[in-house]
Amino acid sequence: MKGFSTKCVHKGTFHSEVKSVNTPIFQTSNFLLDDKDYEKIIEGKAIEVNLYTRYSNPSRRAVEEKIKELEFADDAITFSSGMAAISTTLLTFLKPKGRLLTTIDIYGGTTYLVNNILKNYDIDVKHSDPFDTGDIIKKMKNVDVILFESLSNPLLKLIDIEEISKNKREGQILIIDNTFLTPYNLNPMKLGVDIVIHSASKYLNGHSDLIAGIVCGKKEYIDKIRENMILLGGSMEPLSAFLLERGLKTLGIRMERHNKNGYEIARFLKGKKKVKKVFYPGLEEYPKYELAKRLLKNGFGGMVTFVIEGGDEEGVRFMHRLKIIKEATSLGGVESLVSMPFNTSHTGLSEEERIKIGIEPGTIRLSCGIEDVEDLKDDLENALS
Repeated sequence: MKGFSTKCVHKGTFHSEVKSVNTPIFQTSNFLLDDKDYEKIIEGKAIEVNLYTRYSNPSRRAVEEKIKELEFADDAITFSSGMAAISTTLLTFLKPKGRLLTTIDIYGGTTYLVNNILKNYDIDVKHSDPFDTGDIIKKMKNVDVILFESLSNPLLKLIDIEEISKNKREGQILIIDNTFLTPYNLNPMKLGVDIVIHSASKYLNGHSDLIAGIVCGKKEYIDKIRENMILLGGSMEPLSAFLLERGLKTLGIRMERHNKNGYEIARFLKGKKKVKKVFYPGLEEYPKYELAKRLLKNGFGGMVTFVIEGGDEEGVRFMHRLKIIKEATSLGGVESLVSMPFNTSHTGLSEEERIKIGIEPGTIRLSCGIEDVEDLKDDLENALS
């Protein structure tokens, strides 16, 4: 079984004793036990037993088996949210007085986690620009954990994962949040990454109807993260697992359209007078265009970020004029969504702090859905008029 969409449809699916085609929803908090189960529990192998849904659940395991195949990982764990996935992973590998290298341009929730909560544990946090590979390599020499997004939020900066992996020393943990690109466009594990994280609420599910996170990677790391997931309580509930597996089955065909629409919309926007800048890795003027062509074999993603003339106030008015594209947080759904970092994802930063990392007034993030692209262009054209 080699094809991406074939794996999406068939890998991990649990065919129950009643011969269901799809994985059932195992909506139960606990499971019946027998002597063999007790033996495994006594041996410290409770995770291998259907014991208690906080530990494991067949609905969740179906998703974990599917995503580990798509990301070429040894194993995977599902979480109740992307932030549960990130926080549990970082708390697993960062000890008091530990050292973390991350990016200046990253999701606002992750920014708050590393700059505020982790500092309560005396964690030393260093920052670098995703485009500055030389600075990253220099700063990563004396850190324990390296955390970057494969494509940053919201400025869509592509990190040179290959070069960073080559310079990683033994014992360092390299973590990549692959939410924006998905395994359809990029497989970080094949480039030397240790752990891959997803906010599965986004593209993996694709229908804006659940909150979920996934961590996949090398078995030795996943086993450690799973222990903490069980104790910290960030496990996914069975209904979300069912919905997520259903969403994953169409990931390949959805991403094909997201990629196409993202590319078309980016080219459309760059020719508009009211648009100052367009950030998209598939444009020739993108600073790391050659890197993007080398790493992203199937497409450049469905996210487009642009800066509109008139600043944040005009940006808000522009969004209000849209009819098909909806104003909402999050991304990666079949419907196109638009938001502004200043009043959503990065509202916790001052305007000065946002400008410092490149989020200037008028910055708009567009998640291109799977609608007909001409309808999206017409909607944007009317809102810009």
